[in-house]
Amino acid sequence: MRELLASIRARSALLALEGAAARAGHAMACSFGSSAEFEAAIIRSRLAALAWRKRRRDYVLGAAIVACCFFTLLCLR
Repeated sequence: MRELLASIRARSALLALEGAAARAGHAMACSFGSSAEFEAAIIRSRLAALAWRKRRRDYVLGAAIVACCFFTLLCLR
């Protein structure tokens, strides 16, 4: 009886381990076919981030110029 319970526990542990290994294999899958595709995606994301920072800097510069003009006109009155 004890051997039967040990066998059942070992079998259920083995099935749990196989299931965990299968799930881990799916979690580690990469959506890129090659390292070149991965590098291209990284370059695109960095260029997009750089473009966003440049646009933001332009908005800040434009707002500073408008504020300076406003204060200059206010002081000239």
